[in-house]
Amino acid sequence: MTLALPPRGPAPLSPVLPVVGVVALLALPVAPGGEGGAGPADALSALVVVFCAVRLLRARRRPLTPAAALLLGLPVAGLALAALHAVAPGAGLTGLGRYLQVFVLVPAAVLLLVRGRADFRLLAWALVALAGWQGAVGVHQYLTRTGASYRGEEIRAVGTFGPADVMGMATVVSLGLVCAVGLALGRPAVRERVLAACCALALLAPLAVSFSRGAWIATAVAVTVQLLLAGPRRALGVGAAVVAAGVVLVGGLGVGTAMLQERIDSITRVTDAPDQSVTDRYTMWAAATDMWREHPLTGVGLKGFPEYRDGHASLALSSGSDTEGAGAAYRRQPLLSPHNMYLLVLCEQGLIGLLCLAGGWLALLVCAVRGLRRTRAAGGRGLDCALVACGLLVWLLVDFAYADIGGPATVLTAVCFGLIAWWALVGGDRVTSGIPPRTAVSAGRGGMPEEVTPR
Repeated sequence: MTLALPPRGPAPLSPVLPVVGVVALLALPVAPGGEGGAGPADALSALVVVFCAVRLLRARRRPLTPAAALLLGLPVAGLALAALHAVAPGAGLTGLGRYLQVFVLVPAAVLLLVRGRADFRLLAWALVALAGWQGAVGVHQYLTRTGASYRGEEIRAVGTFGPADVMGMATVVSLGLVCAVGLALGRPAVRERVLAACCALALLAPLAVSFSRGAWIATAVAVTVQLLLAGPRRALGVGAAVVAAGVVLVGGLGVGTAMLQERIDSITRVTDAPDQSVTDRYTMWAAATDMWREHPLTGVGLKGFPEYRDGHASLALSSGSDTEGAGAAYRRQPLLSPHNMYLLVLCEQGLIGLLCLAGGWLALLVCAVRGLRRTRAAGGRGLDCALVACGLLVWLLVDFAYADIGGPATVLTAVCFGLIAWWALVGGDRVTSGIPPRTAVSAGRGGMPEEVTPR
C-alpha cells in the first residue's frame, strides 16, 4: 500500500499585486490641462491601504514592531501640528492627507504586504517596466518633436505626464534605472543580470532627453553609491559599460545635441550664470528660509507657502513658468512650492516637522545599510534587494534637494518608501535570523497555515 501525497493547489496570489496595479496605472496618459490632483493611481493606493487593513484584521496579528511603528509614524506629530495652524483649514486637511498618503499610510501598507524577497523583486521589476514604457514614449516625443516645449522646440520628453509635470517621466525613469542597476549588480543568475543591465542602459536615453538636471544628479549619485556598495570589481565593469553606452548614444544615435550639451554644461554654472528657472528656484528657497525664520518651530502651516510667498520673495521671482506642447495648449503655471522638499517642510512644518520627517528617512538609511552589511556577511543572498532599497533611498534624498512632492508620479514615491522600509525593517533582519527568504508559515486559526511576516 502506497500513500500518495494530496495534489497541491494553485499557488496563492501575491498580496502585492494591488501595489503593482498602482504602478501600472501610472502608465495611463494624464488629461491635458490637468491640475495635478489625485488620479487613478492615488485612488487605488487608498484601496491598497484598506485592503492591507482588512487583511491584518482577518489575520488577527500585530501589524508592526514598536521600532517600525515609531519610524513610520514619526512624521504624524509634525504634520498634525502644522495642520492645526494652517492658513486655510480645508487646505491644511488636504495637505495632511497627501503627506500621510506618501510618507505614512502607503509605505506602511507596502511594508506589510511584501512577504519576502520575491515580492520585493516583483515590485522592483514593475518599476523597471513602467520606466521602460514612459521612456519609450519620451524618446518618441523627442525624435518626432511632439514633446513639451523647451527653448522654443517641442523636444522635451515628458512621457504620458504632459508638460504640466515635466518631472514626472524623469522621476519614473530614474527610479526604474536605479532598480535595474540594483538587480543587475545583486542577482546571482546571469540571465537576470544581463536583462537588468540592458534595461538600465536603455533607460539612459530617455533620462537624457528629459532635460532634468535634478534627475541626472540624483541618478548619478544613487548609481555611484550602488556601485560602491556592490564592490570595486563590479563598479569597474559597470562603469566601463556606462561609458560605452554613452559613446553609442552620443556618437552613434545623435543624442548629444547642442541643447543637451548646453543643459549639461549649465549644471556647472548655475551660480555664475543662472537661467530664469534657476533664479526662480533660488528666490523661492530664500523666501522659504525667511518664512522659517519667522516661525522656526512650527512653520507657517500646511499649504502655507503660496500664501506667504509674495511677502517674502524678491522681485527676481517671475510670475510662473510657461508650459506648452505634448498635446496641451500654452498656459502659465504658477510657482506654488520652493522645489526643495527640505525647505518646503521647514517653512510649512518648522524644525519639529523637519526633524520628524527627515529623521525617519535617515534612520531608514542606517537600517538599510546595516541590512546590506549583514547580507554581504551571510554570502550575498538578497544583495539585489539591498542595493535597490539603498539606491532608491539615496535617489530620493538627493532629489528632494531639487524637487518636492506633487503631480501624478508622487504616489510612486510612496511605493518606493514602502520598499525601502521593508528592507530596512524586515528584509535585512531575515538574512541572519534563520527565517527562510520566502514567506514564513505559522499555524493560524483552526490549525490552518497562514502567511505571516516576522516582526
